[in-house]
Amino acid sequence: MVFKITQYKYENKNTEDIIDNSNSIEVKDLKKYFIGKKSFNDVKAVDGISFEVKRGELFGLLGPNGAGKTTTINMLCGLLKPTEGTAIVGGYDVKENLNKVKELISVCPQEAAVFPFLTGRENIEYFGNMHLMSKEKINERAEKLLNLLGLFEASTRKAKAYSGGMKRQLNLIVALINEPNILFLDEPTVGMDPRVRRTTWEFINSLKNENRTIILTTHYIEEAEALCDRVAIIDYGKLVALDSPKKLMEEHESKNLEEVFLKITGRRILEGV
Repeated sequence: MVFKITQYKYENKNTEDIIDNSNSIEVKDLKKYFIGKKSFNDVKAVDGISFEVKRGELFGLLGPNGAGKTTTINMLCGLLKPTEGTAIVGGYDVKENLNKVKELISVCPQEAAVFPFLTGRENIEYFGNMHLMSKEKINERAEKLLNLLGLFEASTRKAKAYSGGMKRQLNLIVALINEPNILFLDEPTVGMDPRVRRTTWEFINSLKNENRTIILTTHYIEEAEALCDRVAIIDYGKLVALDSPKKLMEEHESKNLEEVFLKITGRRILEGV
């Protein structure tokens, strides 16, 4: 399959700066504060993070529970409005051109977003129709993705009869049906048995060959180590590390990425946060 890369060019309204079109995502001083009724209830979910994701890169976003990973993803997808800072996705500012951003992205959320009383194939067709795809294209994509993820035989069964792992695989297929340029995967393998999880790893890794940009959040640190070109580690809403898994392991003299993760963020575990 030939995948055409869009040449992005973003011009800021107030400057003549042009966003580097070798990057799919550029985040600068991004913040999200949730304001409580009293000042001590304010939550700094994301507190001034900056990073770039290269076009065609598989980029991992790691951190303990409550570190700000999903909040960051939700801002990049336009589900949450940033309190401060800038997020450029596919060459477009999410604050100014959200509709353009939505044309380029797809999201595989933590919770399976499929209809339980539709079959697997009916779910795929429904979301394909939402993207105004032709029947022929939907069928072509469905056949390919169902076979790659081993769901072809189960595709005629209603999704309510699927295991948790199968629902997540169907969730992934639905997210990919429209061949997005940029794909957000938020904990895509939670609840999968080791065999299905390994199949899903191989499938996600194969997407890099199509030059898709992928942002992956996961609590399986070995998953990030195996799949990601680079990883960003967030703690307390701040970026505390950013590099390839190999370089992070060398820098922190660790045998694997999980050891690096525990060294950097371990205080949260010790504090019981």
